[in-house]
Amino acid sequence: MTKKFALVALIVCLTLAVLSPAVAQAQGELTVLDSSAEADFPMRLNFNLSARSNFDITDIRLCYTIDRTSFADIFSEVVVDFVPDTTVDVSFRLEMVMVGGLPPGSSLEYWWKITDAGDGWLETEPTRVRFDDTRYEWTSLTEGQITFYCYQDDEDFINELMDAAQAALARLSADTGAELEKPAQFYIYANSSDLQGAMIYPQEWTGGVAYTRHGIIAIGIAPTSISWGKRAIAHELAHLVVDQITLNPYNELPTWLEEGLAMYAEGELQSEFASYLERAIDDDSLISVQSLCSPFSAYSGVATLGYAQSYSLVEYLVGSYGQGNMLDLLNTFKEGSGYDAALEAVYGFDMDTLNSLWRDYVSQQY
Repeated sequence: MTKKFALVALIVCLTLAVLSPAVAQAQGELTVLDSSAEADFPMRLNFNLSARSNFDITDIRLCYTIDRTSFADIFSEVVVDFVPDTTVDVSFRLEMVMVGGLPPGSSLEYWWKITDAGDGWLETEPTRVRFDDTRYEWTSLTEGQITFYCYQDDEDFINELMDAAQAALARLSADTGAELEKPAQFYIYANSSDLQGAMIYPQEWTGGVAYTRHGIIAIGIAPTSISWGKRAIAHELAHLVVDQITLNPYNELPTWLEEGLAMYAEGELQSEFASYLERAIDDDSLISVQSLCSPFSAYSGVATLGYAQSYSLVEYLVGSYGQGNMLDLLNTFKEGSGYDAALEAVYGFDMDTLNSLWRDYVSQQY
């Protein structure tokens, strides 16, 4: 593999302007004079259109589709409010709160549908626009299917993060058979505050987030926190890999498996989590596998135990039944299988039996 470290020209100026004069079909003198999209990251995308006709332009619609993994071709259509005239200038602001926010480096395609009073109509060709975080001057490092973007002037730092990502991929592949199917992009912010500034709905504790449908991961890592950063990279990368393998329109993985694989990719269980697990064994307060299928508790201590148990469950399945069966389990879930049915198809037991087997196993470990 070769590495490249180069300044990335994400855009020429602070905002992104894209001209799209191409016309799919038109009648009469209905003409697009100008079309552009300007990114105001992370809050909104501003779309602008100028058009002219021999008749009053009576209807303008903005259509857009976000570039992300989906099971159907879906686009949104917005009716733009304006005063009919032979020459019009219109704009529309796509607020990110309407779409849940988009990560840095994401993109979408947009086009216009225009109608006039003389039954003329026009539809522009789709134009792609990137939604880049232009507040920072990014540099990039690419190795294989992974690209890191970073604005910290420290080449050794980003190289060390890349090594951690490649090691996590190798470990995940060796232990579970799961491999990255599509390119992954990492945006490394200097700290959690900068990261949260790139999000629409950040939580105070947010340190990293995987936008799995976009193939993008954003994490706040300071050089002084690189040990934590390496584990965070492995954790979020595992989420991306597993999502690519198991994505289906029918169901999602049980939380214990999804988070367990991410924890497992980090390496050995950290002492904080191990302590919670050991205490729960002693107190006979372990959470059932059935309960761990649902999102973890909002209470910090209970959530920590959930993560620790999830790690241990994956450790048990991989250690006792091997890499091949784990990959078979993931592929079975991709086919839309239910939780019990998937376990029975691969391992020959359901969640209740797994719960009993794992409790015997973990009691001997601590």
